[in-house]
Amino acid sequence: MQLLDIAFRPKSRAPMQTKAETMVSKVAGVEHDFRGKPGKRQVTVLSIEQWQLACDEVKATLPWTVRRANLLVEGVSFDPSMVGQQIKIGQLILLITRETDPCPRMDAQHQGLTQALTPDWRGGVCCRVISDGRVKVGDQVTIQK
Repeated sequence: MQLLDIAFRPKSRAPMQTKAETMVSKVAGVEHDFRGKPGKRQVTVLSIEQWQLACDEVKATLPWTVRRANLLVEGVSFDPSMVGQQIKIGQLILLITRETDPCPRMDAQHQGLTQALTPDWRGGVCCRVISDGRVKVGDQVTIQK
């Protein structure tokens, strides 16, 4: 499993911006992301495999940033049994707190996307930062119980 991309947005409704490396902390979440305050939805993580299933369902090739998640990972499919597990990327440790529910804004991006993201946790997971860390694209990702 590996980290494929990193994204943030400086304010609500702003376009997502990607970067190759960033700091993720308990205080701020993903550096420069407006939503990074401490809480159950501090950092959002999306699986490329699950994103591709949603794109296939709507018959469109969409950039992953349409989902408005912070971290894109490869090699894992999220499911309800993973709540309480940890995602480790270098020194960064994230606690999976819940599913990232797809919101109606997804249909504004592409019609049918909200429904396509609804089954099987395709919309990703919400996490709380347990241990700060600097992450970069290409870093190994592990899931720990």
